[in-house]
Amino acid sequence: MGITEKIIIDTEKIRKEGKNLEGKQVTIRGWVWIKRSSGKIRFLVIRDGKGFIQCVIENPDLFSTFDEISQESTCEVQGLLKEDKRSPLGFEILVQNLKILFKTEDYPITPKEHGIDFLMDHRHLWIRSRKQFAILRIRHSVKNYIREFLHKEGFIEFDSPIFTPSACEGTTTLFEVDYFGEKMYLSQSGQLYQEAGALAFSKVYCFGPTFRAERSKTRRHLIEFWMVEPEVAFATLEDIINIAENMISYTIQKIIENNYYELQLLERNVDNLRKITPPFYRIRYSEAVEILKSKGLEFNFGDDFGSPEESAISESFDKPVVITHYPKNIKPFYMKIDPENQNFVLNMDIIAPEGYGEIVGGSQREDNYEILLQRMKEENIPIQDYQWYLDLRKYGSAIHSGFGLGIERFVAWICKLEHVREAIPFPRMLYRYRP
Repeated sequence: MGITEKIIIDTEKIRKEGKNLEGKQVTIRGWVWIKRSSGKIRFLVIRDGKGFIQCVIENPDLFSTFDEISQESTCEVQGLLKEDKRSPLGFEILVQNLKILFKTEDYPITPKEHGIDFLMDHRHLWIRSRKQFAILRIRHSVKNYIREFLHKEGFIEFDSPIFTPSACEGTTTLFEVDYFGEKMYLSQSGQLYQEAGALAFSKVYCFGPTFRAERSKTRRHLIEFWMVEPEVAFATLEDIINIAENMISYTIQKIIENNYYELQLLERNVDNLRKITPPFYRIRYSEAVEILKSKGLEFNFGDDFGSPEESAISESFDKPVVITHYPKNIKPFYMKIDPENQNFVLNMDIIAPEGYGEIVGGSQREDNYEILLQRMKEENIPIQDYQWYLDLRKYGSAIHSGFGLGIERFVAWICKLEHVREAIPFPRMLYRYRP
């Protein structure tokens, strides 16, 4: 049927201004998520990229058009907006006119259950589903609120390169690429370059993809993932713990405030997220080991924590726990040695509650040229590749600290996902690099 002149709106406008629009004629364009019949009534759930709304068809003159519409067909709906308290959106549309704009045939992802491999093969279509829509909208907001927080705190965005000539997190997880006949690597972290930025601009951060060639298939690991990495001149370990706590809390509270609709779609327990306010719990590595032993887990003092240990530790806390002062031998050369005990370093990991593991890793950096050089020699690090990094300690060195927060793990925790692969549009994992 033809549609008269109208004003096009979207579900976001309905969500925000629905009370003022109730009873008025609205027009929405989108795609058919599901359709069903019940007696003499027909139902369409339309997604428009900003939300989902149920459209109720009672006029028999529209039934033939309804019957012709298939899943993911593009359509235009015109009707009266009506309150519906059962809907996360809070409203539905009583359809007056219905028009098919583009008809879809044999859409592969049907309402039935599909295996994860099938869904990942069709990730380009799976992202249209209600759960994936909610997750990726929240991911977008997480990134925005992190930036918002850092800018309010006086940080500037300082980009680190993706191609790097040397390692930051150990050579075993480097992706080697040919750079016009020279060996280069995909970045594991922008940290070293952020240290240069901090000594030039005081408070900096980078935000982008990082790469780890880890042969890991756990629910917490991706080959390509996004990190935000703040670095601050004249900041101690305690200073960056405070920054990380405030950034995490700020972001989560903003998500609750502005992405409540998406959290509802995910059926996320928001009460658990409301607890995430500073200060977080704080323990040292040695105390964390005692927690593991008290739970009957076998663990050797001096080893690093893996996913099972992080989950076990988090069970004792109802919000994030900051673990500090790890053994020097299991941490990178750039972390400052604890002046009170030379066997430990001034570092921290933040472990999320509900079994989501480490979301932040950071440290105070070694600011002394001679000590840093000695540590690099002890670990057989090629000095020539890091001479520029050593220059930072020769020319205007200062106490400085920083951390990295992994976006996918953070989003997985906020959304309570079983696997981080759903926290990024197109995940790259071991044996998974398409589409």
